[in-house]
Amino acid sequence: MRSRQGSIRLFQFSGIDVYLHWSWFLVAVFEIQSRAGTYSSVVWNVFEYLALFLIVMFHEFGHSLACRSVGGRANQIVLWPLGGVAYVDPPPRPGATLWSIAAGPLVNVAFVPVLLAVGTLVKSSGLATTMPDIIHLIRSVAYINLGLLIFNILPVYPLDGGQILRSLLWFVLGRARSLMVAAVIGFLGVAGFIFFAVKVGDSWLGLIALYMGVNCWSGFQQARALSALAKLPRRAGYKCPICESSPPIGEYWKCGNCGQAFDTFATGAVCPRCSSRFDSTRCLDCGRTHAMAEWMGQTIIVPSPVLK
Repeated sequence: MRSRQGSIRLFQFSGIDVYLHWSWFLVAVFEIQSRAGTYSSVVWNVFEYLALFLIVMFHEFGHSLACRSVGGRANQIVLWPLGGVAYVDPPPRPGATLWSIAAGPLVNVAFVPVLLAVGTLVKSSGLATTMPDIIHLIRSVAYINLGLLIFNILPVYPLDGGQILRSLLWFVLGRARSLMVAAVIGFLGVAGFIFFAVKVGDSWLGLIALYMGVNCWSGFQQARALSALAKLPRRAGYKCPICESSPPIGEYWKCGNCGQAFDTFATGAVCPRCSSRFDSTRCLDCGRTHAMAEWMGQTIIVPSPVLK
């Protein structure tokens, strides 16, 4: 295992690296000890806590695999005390984004009948009588899964429900305005979370509200940037092969060698100051990079070597 940004790499599945933040261990000890006495042995408390993060991990894999299925990029999941984060980058289309986000809660939906079936099987086998802790564990895990599902689908940005709402609004309002509306609704939700956290004295809920507030502000700023980007004049004859947006006209690209800002489409991807040529150009709308020929809708065919 190797560390990365305060996290420990656990394993890789289907090209997706799973990391566990070091603070998870501290919180795990605190949470397990605080719930001691709910089972006949603290070992069951450990099982319950591990089950929580297994559910979170499967939830994040739902996001990642769905994102990949629509041509997006997803190669990292980080588990930490407040939950998990799947770093997904779906194509900037409302349908692709909607599927990438909705797949996470759908994993929790799929767990509902599975846990009910397991509980029914345990009861019918008689284990519920001989080992009462096991049925208690299954019931607790079922409630945890249901609670995570309900919490995640709240229409508050950046929760899954808020991002699903944003994706649905995207079909009607466009990319920038949908994010702006979702962020504003998110601020209202954050205020509600803070009020409730103070009222019940829940510090964890307060931390979650703070995290959500930071993300709402980031989303609000991104929406403003997208709105300004959408108003720029566009260059005809070029189109991003991923998001199909034409590049804006102007010096919005910077040379990596001398730092000169220039319009890469006006100069043929050559810096006017140091004459450096760049093999690929980044799309300002979706962030992907493509060769100039791909921007022009051409496909480069590399001939196979002839064996003699």
